[in-house]
Amino acid sequence: MMDPGICQNALSQKENSSISMAYFLLVLSALFWSGNFVVARGIHEVIPPVTLAFFRWALALVIFLPFTFRKVVRNRSLIIKNRGWIAVLSLLSVSSFSIFIYMALNKTTVVNTALVNSFYPVLIVIGSWVGFSDRITLRQGTGVVLSLTGLMWILSKGKLSVLLGLSFSEGDLWTLAAGCSWALYSVLLRKKPQELDHFTFLAAMMIFGTFCLLPVFLWEIAITGLPRYVPQAFGGVLYIAVFPSILSFLCWNKGVERVGANRAGIFVHLIPVFSILMAIILLGERLQYFHLPGMALIFSGIFLTTFAVKNS
Repeated sequence: MMDPGICQNALSQKENSSISMAYFLLVLSALFWSGNFVVARGIHEVIPPVTLAFFRWALALVIFLPFTFRKVVRNRSLIIKNRGWIAVLSLLSVSSFSIFIYMALNKTTVVNTALVNSFYPVLIVIGSWVGFSDRITLRQGTGVVLSLTGLMWILSKGKLSVLLGLSFSEGDLWTLAAGCSWALYSVLLRKKPQELDHFTFLAAMMIFGTFCLLPVFLWEIAITGLPRYVPQAFGGVLYIAVFPSILSFLCWNKGVERVGANRAGIFVHLIPVFSILMAIILLGERLQYFHLPGMALIFSGIFLTTFAVKNS
């Protein structure tokens, strides 16, 4: 008869391995999304934001659907049954977030977008508390206040007059709108139909999201026309379609399912680290004087919320 202690130890090791794999997937999703910021900023003068969002997801769907078509057909009754939540989740992530973040990168630098982006996990914690009554400890609450202060410092460029006049840059406001959309998506991801595997769920989201993007895309090209062909730009679209769209979403959804939205949200903080390094190396961007105090406040808040989540 097997020793119960050995069985317990084996289960514990399996659990730790599963959590480690979830964390690894979340790191990969942050890395791929960082590339999305840098590439989108690099080609923003060639491809308008809504057109880029549509090309991204339409191409991702063309690449991904052949691998999942049979699963989608086999699970079509489940998809139809849960079409409401799938539509909401796809609207928040595939459609709204993509448009908002590309609008932001059309107006401001990768560095600024990435730093404001680092506030997203705090939005996730707040969203979980408001929507599902997830507990926020005093330590977490303090972290939220610190991070919010850091965010406001960056948005106001360290100037009290800007803060009092609420004269934030358009790019920063688009980034904040993207953050609200992404936080709501991450919080509501617990409503994902458990019967659908990650591949089928992502394919369904792509289908819903691409159709939502279509009318806005047609409106934009009616105004701006189709972008001119530039090989490097369309190579960038291919990268965005494969890595931030397909692989990042698979990694993120699996990681959130395993460790929860609050803990997963912490890994969004890797995006500014990866993004800033790539932007400095590839785009020649640099940190501004007002970024550093904001970073210190945001990451102090991150430490507090992270510590509280891990020990709650």
